[in-house]
Amino acid sequence: MQPTIRVLREDWADISVALPSYETPGAAGADIRANLPPEDREAGFVLRPMERRVVPTGLRVEIPDGYEAQIRPRSGLALKHGITLPNTPGTIDADYRGPLGVLLVNLGAEPFVVRHGERIAQMIVAPVVRAGFEEVRYLTDTRRGAGGFGSTGRG
Repeated sequence: MQPTIRVLREDWADISVALPSYETPGAAGADIRANLPPEDREAGFVLRPMERRVVPTGLRVEIPDGYEAQIRPRSGLALKHGITLPNTPGTIDADYRGPLGVLLVNLGAEPFVVRHGERIAQMIVAPVVRAGFEEVRYLTDTRRGAGGFGSTGRG
């Protein structure tokens, strides 16, 4: 069964900005767009190198119980401009009802202008499995054992 994400626009949001949408038939992520406050819509705003900023989407969402939404970077923005998400993937829990903002960071060498209506991230909707946690006296052995970062090869 396909989950439905209920979407509410903020009172100030520009209704001409598209809701999250899948841009191709095979897309796993729905693109999310910047919905800037009226005073920033014409010019956008500058994200300087190494600057972080929460970009508003003008949306609030209701995710069905048993699901989450993961917010991920757009590969083109990352490759061409160094624009990414510092907390990727960001998680939106099913019980969150606040504004949907996207935390962007500019890892590029040049300032980047975030424009009103621009696709800034993608949303992946995924089922959630909640685990139980049990304290034990020992863990079973494996071939890898306690080998950590890089212990199974070069990278």
